[in-house]
Amino acid sequence: MVNIESFRKLALSYPNAEEKPHFHLASFRVKKKIFATLWEKENRAMLKLSLADQSVFCFYDTTIFFPVPGGWELKAQPLLN
Repeated sequence: MVNIESFRKLALSYPNAEEKPHFHLASFRVKKKIFATLWEKENRAMLKLSLADQSVFCFYDTTIFFPVPGGWELKAQPLLN
């Protein structure tokens, strides 16, 4: 697993990525579109993944990646360490 600072560094390594506040969370965006949010207090992050990528990561380890219930079920959320 990855820690919060490593996640932030990785998210900002994408071309044109920037960090902006999103309510009480840090969000990571490219061209104003959020691709990840960081939940620092909960030690987790939300990534927007395609259904194919989500199925691969969730199949790998459901204790690390899992679909978010409700309106975000098409996204996967990895836990950070």
